[in-house]
This record gives sequence, structure tokens and C-alpha cells, in this order.
Amino acid sequence: MSFIKITEQSSKYNDLDKMSINELLTNINQEDISVPLAVQKAIPQIEATVVQVVSKLNNGGRLFYIGAGTSGRLGILDASECPPTYGVSPDLVIGIIAGGDYAIRHAVENAEDNPLQGWEDLLQHNISNKDIIIGIAASGTTPYVIKALEKCQENKITTSCIICNLESPLAKVADYPIEVVVGPEFVTGSSRMKAGTAQKLVLNMISTSSMIQIGRVKGNKMVDMKMTNAKLQERGIQMIIDELQIEYSIAAQLLKEHQNVRTAIEYYKTNI
Repeated sequence: MSFIKITEQSSKYNDLDKMSINELLTNINQEDISVPLAVQKAIPQIEATVVQVVSKLNNGGRLFYIGAGTSGRLGILDASECPPTYGVSPDLVIGIIAGGDYAIRHAVENAEDNPLQGWEDLLQHNISNKDIIIGIAASGTTPYVIKALEKCQENKITTSCIICNLESPLAKVADYPIEVVVGPEFVTGSSRMKAGTAQKLVLNMISTSSMIQIGRVKGNKMVDMKMTNAKLQERGIQMIIDELQIEYSIAAQLLKEHQNVRTAIEYYKTNI
């Protein structure tokens, strides 16, 4: 079966420039509704990847995301949220983007076309077969990502990918491909839209379920979150109150002393 870039096919909507604002918004929304349904079809593939991620994290490994452009930015976004949300080290989930940190805010010319740089960027983190690498590319044809995963496979490092085409070149170098086919974009080829939304949903699923599986959530609470502002401090106090059924002042003092919801609760249960 020949590879077809569904992500590059023409939008099913014509004359976008002649639509009213309401028509534009309604039609974009109509397209977006299809994205979670496409993700749902890929749950078995997502599950297979999460099983590997949890195994690697539980055995001292790390999770890497690698991508270019929007895909790279989404990986960095997901990785950057793990430390404050779950209290893990910034070195546990790592996002890498073609073109480096500058590319997070700016387009870097030809960065995604360099087939050697992805592997070099991974080597900067001393990757090993204890880690898992997830390549992110809507089209599944990004040289920067493909060669990085190919080199990972050569070095017995587990690979996965998140793509929006079937049977792409990237899928062929991924041990656990995740293919979420959302169809042509509203604006032809603008894969920051439905494809980007699909990638964000899948990344949420991977990181959230993995963090829960390695014990970073208690019940439904982020008991290891970093209290970096007043809102989160209040949330932490309320978690302690709900768990221990104690007065606000006592909960606030516990959190002030221990700076961690889980530790505060465990201390109280053990010593009070």
C-alpha cells in the first residue's frame, strides 16, 4: 500500500475567504469535534506506548519527546508541565525540538530537514536503552525525527511516535506507533489545527496515565504538585483538609512546614 499524506490533502471547505466569521467558527468547530473520535480509535496503540513508558520510568529510565515546529512545541509543553504538576524531576520527561530552544518561539529555517541533528540532540542527554523516545510529527515524514528514531532502534532504545497519517516513514522506525488520522485540515495543510489538537490529546493521555501509574496521584489529587503560587497553596491546604478532616489553620501549618501535600499528610497520620 502506497503512503498517502492525508494531512496534506485539500480541505473539504472551499472559499474560506468568503465565509462569515460565524461560518468560519462553526466549520472549524465541526472539524474539531472529529478529533477525539479519531483519538479514541487509537487507544490500543496509546495503551501499548504507555505500558512501555511506565516500565521505563519505574526502572530508572526517562521519557523523551522529539519533534519539529508545532509537534516539537507540543512535546515541550507536555514535558514542562510534569515537574510542577507531579513533583517529578525536570530530567524525567524531556522535550526536544529541532532548532533548539530558539525554535520554541521562532521558525528555524530547515531545522526539521536535517536528518542527523535529532540523534545528536538526543546524545546530549546521554540516552540509553533504559529510556523511551516518542517522535512527534503530524505528517510522519520529518527527517529530523525519522533519523533520530532510526538511530534509537539501531541502539536498542525503545521508540514510539504520534502521527496523523497511516503507514508513514516515521511509523516504520517506531516500535509502538500511534496513528491518529484526523483527515484534511480546515485550512489545507495547516497541521497545527486538528493534527495539533490530536497530538495534544494523546500527549495528555500518555503523561497523565503514566504519572498516575508511577504513583504521582493519590485518589484524584495531585499530591506531589509544586506550590508555586497562592492558588496552588490554597489547593494544597484544601487537599490536606479533605484527607485528614482537620482545621484550616492546622492544614496550613502542615503545608508550610513540609512544602508537599503527600509528605504533610503522611507526617500527620504517623505522628499526630
